[in-house]
Amino acid sequence: MNDMVIVVRSLRARTLASVVTAAMVAVAVALLLVLLSMRTAASDAFRRGTGNVHLLVSADASPLVAVLNGLFYANPPANPISHTKFAEIRDSFPWSWAIPTQLGDSYRGSPVVATSPEFLSAFEPSVGRPFTLRDGRAFVAPFEVVAGSDAARAHGLALGSKIALTHGAGALAQGGHEHTDHPYAVVGILSPTGSAHDRALFTNLESSWVIHAEERHERESEGEHEDHAAGESGDDHDHRHVEVADLTDADRLITGILLRIPTRPGSDASASLATQFDRLRRDTSITVAQPAQQIGRLMAIVGDIDWLFIAMAVVVLLSSAVSILLAMVASMELRRRQVAILRVLGASSWRVFSLAVTESTLIGLVGSLAGCAIAVGGCALATTLLADRIGLALSGAIDPRSAILVSLGAIVLSAIAGIVPAAKAYSTTVADHLRPIA
Repeated sequence: MNDMVIVVRSLRARTLASVVTAAMVAVAVALLLVLLSMRTAASDAFRRGTGNVHLLVSADASPLVAVLNGLFYANPPANPISHTKFAEIRDSFPWSWAIPTQLGDSYRGSPVVATSPEFLSAFEPSVGRPFTLRDGRAFVAPFEVVAGSDAARAHGLALGSKIALTHGAGALAQGGHEHTDHPYAVVGILSPTGSAHDRALFTNLESSWVIHAEERHERESEGEHEDHAAGESGDDHDHRHVEVADLTDADRLITGILLRIPTRPGSDASASLATQFDRLRRDTSITVAQPAQQIGRLMAIVGDIDWLFIAMAVVVLLSSAVSILLAMVASMELRRRQVAILRVLGASSWRVFSLAVTESTLIGLVGSLAGCAIAVGGCALATTLLADRIGLALSGAIDPRSAILVSLGAIVLSAIAGIVPAAKAYSTTVADHLRPIA
């Protein structure tokens, strides 16, 4: 009888134990692969998401918070920057471009970025990969909006759709005021970029300034109305319509400035970066960040935590090898007569040894293949959850090299786990195998 047939029949005779042991190997392999893949994918996504920005100016508490809020839309920035300050920074150096942004509004949970047209034409969400329009055009007039690919898909937006933005983002948007007086028209839908910008919507600054100026005038009018409530309670105050020409410095607020220093063609580095960074940092009214540097520091911090989870996954993998060892030892004890019969029929000690090792190796092989399949599904699920919860676009693909190495490691550990029971079967005499089982 073929040795593989013997091994397969032996495993089928202990179906439950074999399946459970292989499942432990599968879970360990899947866990390790998902952690390794997500670790690499998250690092790539964060580094890719900063795009071709050299400096980010905001009024946030720290440079890292500024980057997470301004480029990954984690939260709307709490403090504004005046347009006068923007003009001062823009005119202080011959930047390649200086793009103002304003965050604070949302549409059904998706962040809305009020900015200048250069955001879609000059800023690259991934270095070397500028924004491209899948449908329509960029915004050119007030109250026009361009939707990122994920935002358009999530909300069923198409060219010509009319939407009303909500003041506030995230938890602040719940119960927030809707700007129903000024519906926005969707004029363009962007192609996927693999960055957090896919879940955002983009419009021009003047639109945002106008609706917030009208809100401010309405609040002031309500306050005056309350002050003169006695004898005038029946009078209604009129809603004031604001034009762009009516905007004041108090209305022209932004939350971030994206800056890029001129570089040589084909290069992303500039000798002026450090000089301009130090110069802007002297202004204590603003926070200046180098996005690439801040993401590098974030990955260094998160990397230490990642290694802890990976170490835990390796421990799980080792525990699965121990479970194979225990299962094989118990199996050999119950199959003493089977081993004795094989020896009587002429099977050598070495053949008995190889059968036991082959059996444990086969369990590791099946578990590894199942683990790779589970890892593919796990990565897809993790990618979807991260995109929905924090807008981080990951590739979600399993690295083939990692899959091969982890699978080989699991198989080798399984084979090693089978050596102990195999050696016991090899060294035990036929007479001992034929003794009655107590």
